[in-house]
Amino acid sequence: MSMTLPHFADADSFRAFRADPPRWLPIAIDIARSHGLDISAPRVFATGTNLVVGFGDNLILKIFPPLLRAQFVSEHGSLTQLAGRLHLPIPEIVAEGERDGWPYLAITRLAGTLGSEVWPHLAEAQRERVLRQIGETIATVQRAPLGPLEQIEPRWADFMRAQMQACRARHTRLGLAPKFLAGLDDLLRDAAALIPIDAPPVILIGEYIPENFLLACHNDQWSLAGLFDFGDVLAGWRDYDLLGPSAFMAAGRPGRVRSLLEGFGYAKLDYSLKRRLMALMLLHRASDLNNHICIEGWQDEADDLVELQELIWPG
Repeated sequence: MSMTLPHFADADSFRAFRADPPRWLPIAIDIARSHGLDISAPRVFATGTNLVVGFGDNLILKIFPPLLRAQFVSEHGSLTQLAGRLHLPIPEIVAEGERDGWPYLAITRLAGTLGSEVWPHLAEAQRERVLRQIGETIATVQRAPLGPLEQIEPRWADFMRAQMQACRARHTRLGLAPKFLAGLDDLLRDAAALIPIDAPPVILIGEYIPENFLLACHNDQWSLAGLFDFGDVLAGWRDYDLLGPSAFMAAGRPGRVRSLLEGFGYAKLDYSLKRRLMALMLLHRASDLNNHICIEGWQDEADDLVELQELIWPG
């Protein structure tokens, strides 16, 4: 078996390689061993984008293919910049390096239960509590100085322009209903005025969703216990990071929406804010309304994008 990581010209070839751990797990073990790290009980994480393996109870090794080097830059820069600046744990970098042109990070493994395992079973009051904490966490992250993340690509202005240009084609391809596509041009015109392009940027994680945070229970109260996965960080306008929890978690429930926004620092939910959030949701790099809005029957309850924004952010 080769102990050399291969070169891949395209993402499909890499995904096939990632899906076959016997081809790369011995290399991951060798990398961990070369740093004198614990290599006991290796466990491959099948989901995710990169090669990820856990060792023991406390260590995770992430290996990034050269074609996804930008994710390494994002993850490394974020963990370095946010270290010691948050009120909840994030992974700490234990070791780093490069093997055959593939950068890698060995990071600590956080304690807690994956949010996606707990969230569906929480009582409503607990969900509001967690969403308030998520809003507070987003605001805390955004108060951290950008440091080297200021240079991360794409720059916000370029990103927004590209997303606006491709917006209609994207959502047509993804099967958004014609009644919503009909209001897209009006929304994009509003977006040009509502979404700041040149305002001082902040750190945007992009995915505050249950798959990317941990929860813990103390005295029958569930709380946010850890945040991880910083591979898709941008620097840009602060409201962008409200979209993940709005779509996947708040589900149009007034109490949840209020908790998220108040935790973030918004005391008032007015038309302009709803309109800006609706535009950003359509412009998000992972935007797919049909699969991401967790409100039962929303396609039938709203007749246009204005009604949809009222459904997602009521109040």
